[in-house]
Order: sequence, then C-alpha cells, then structure tokens
Amino acid sequence: MKRMKFMHQEEAAIRSALLAWFRQNARSLPWRKSRDPYAVWISEVMLQQTQVATVIPYYRRFLEAFPTVAGLARAPLERVLELWSGLGYYRRARHLHQATKEVVRRFAGVLPGEYAKIRSLPGIGDYTARAILSIAFDLPYALLDGNVARVLSRLAALKGNIHQLGFRRAVAALLERLLSRRSPGNFNQALMELGQTLCLPRIPQCAACPVRGWCRGYRTGQPQLFPQPRPRRAAESHYLAAAILRCGPRVAMVRGLDAGLLDDLWNFPSAFGRSRVEALEGLRDKLAGCGFPGLTLHDSVAELRHGITYRSIRVHAYPAEISDVSRKKGLRWFPVSSLGQAAISQLARKIAQQVF
Repeated sequence: MKRMKFMHQEEAAIRSALLAWFRQNARSLPWRKSRDPYAVWISEVMLQQTQVATVIPYYRRFLEAFPTVAGLARAPLERVLELWSGLGYYRRARHLHQATKEVVRRFAGVLPGEYAKIRSLPGIGDYTARAILSIAFDLPYALLDGNVARVLSRLAALKGNIHQLGFRRAVAALLERLLSRRSPGNFNQALMELGQTLCLPRIPQCAACPVRGWCRGYRTGQPQLFPQPRPRRAAESHYLAAAILRCGPRVAMVRGLDAGLLDDLWNFPSAFGRSRVEALEGLRDKLAGCGFPGLTLHDSVAELRHGITYRSIRVHAYPAEISDVSRKKGLRWFPVSSLGQAAISQLARKIAQQVF
C-alpha cells in the first residue's frame, strides 16, 4: 500500500484546523459534558455499532439509574438488561456489568488510567481502552474507526478499504503522525465528528470541511470514491416460528432466541427453519423439551420480517392457551402488561406489538 505523506508543516496545519473547527462546531452531546472515566466508558460501549441519535436517550436513562461504577456493579443483571433493551448487541451490557464488578473488586471502584489494566476488564478491547484513555485521561492514544478511516483515506487519497491490512496500516500511520499530543481526546473526537457530520460516505459536504485545502481526495473531484466499499455478505433468508403461550394475563418467554442468538434476552419460544413448515416443526420440538409435548398451536396470528446481522427473517407467531404451568422448563411467565419494561429482545417487542 503506497503511503502518501504530508510535510510536517502540513500535518501541523491539518491538526490545528481540525481542532479549531471542533471547538466551534462540536455537537452538544451528553457524554461530552463530563470527563468522568465511567461516563466516557458507558458512552463508548453504547456507541459501538449504534448511531448517536439512538444512544442519547439510553445513555441518559442508564446514567440516571446507575450514576457510579459501584451502583452498576450492585444492580441485578436483569435490571441492566431492561434498561439496555432495544439498544441491541446485548453482550455489551453483560460485559459492562461484569467489568464494573471487577473495577470494584480490583480497583476500589475507580476505573484505572492505564492501558493494560483497562484492557484486562471484560468487554474492553483495544479501541474502547484507547477511547477512555484519550478522552477521559487525555493520554496520547489514537482512535481508528470507520469514520476516521474514511476521513484519512480521502485526505491522503488512499485506495482500499478498512478491512484490508495494508490499508489499515497506511491509515494508522497517518493517524499517528497527525495525532495531537496536547489534546488527544479532542483530536480523536474531532476526526470522528468530521466523519459523522461532513465527510459522509456518499455525499461529503466538502464546502464546509476544515481540512479541504489539504484533501487529496477532494482534489480528484470524486472524494466519495475513497475508501472503497467492503464486499457485502449476501443476506440469508430464514423462517422463524414463535409460540405465544398464554396463561391468563401472562405469557411465556425463554432466554435466547434460537441458533445461539440473543442469548441474554427474553424471547418468545422460537425455532428457525429453512421453510415455514420446518420452523414450525422445530418449534414443536422445542416446546416438547419445555414440558409441553403435543401442544396444540393455533394458526399464525402475526407475520413480520426482522433482520439480525446478515439474516433476513420471516417470522410467524402461533398462539396457544396453557392451563398448567407447573411443567415449565426454562420458561418464565411475564404479565403481558409488563413486556414494555422487560428485558426482551427487539424482535420480541415487534411480535408483541402485533399480537397484543
């Protein structure tokens, strides 16, 4: 991968222009109002693979419920998952909960400002550790994500995509040269802000860009061609049969969906299949394992579509009335009225909205 270098004077000018732009134009986001390492940590975990607008209300509710490391560590996992419900990627919440317990046990409830110690905590990878250290502790750690890679690939007219090792190395080298040692947290946030608000994937707003004067991608007249897109994995079609087991005002839920998905959340008992018939047969087998062999399922009362990663799922919901719940195995009975606040998956919410 050919590395297109800037002169030291250019690098200093780019750095200065970017920081000045961020001071004047940074969005007023709730996690930018505090340098508390715990608050920064929560925001970084929530922002993983989730849009800013989606995170904001969750972040506020979460910190209101758990304002400190110790408070989150003491909370039941069920309550943590309830407040996370709808945000997606629920393993993040479970790891976060486990990590706060480690911080209380090993570091007296104070998130450490050392890379090795932070990385030793459950769920904290290289990127999250760097984010916390640069933003909360102002330590010189660079942050490379998709937005940053897009900005820098256009700035230097680098070909390739972020999933190619040579491309990542070239971008990382440029990032290290540009990183502000005096204000690493603001520098990292400025690059991400630029990628999120102006240096957009399809229609970059070059006229308002603070580093346009040094941007080699802009000079080509087609900055949107940098970086190149990653080849997408083809979507896979699946059928899912879900059982709506009612016992008076209560409905049965199980941990996890099927095929190892959504393990941390409550779902309607469900089974995947390559066809509607195969999914329904799998559901009957699952219900038999729960203590309901030969249970009569009525015709589907809801049909919807849902996506999980590369899976395109066609869902059918089959109701059944249960009079004896003493044989339940792995089931939990929720009042229908409580589903809105329960730690259930987004798919379960969509099903409930159609059925109840």
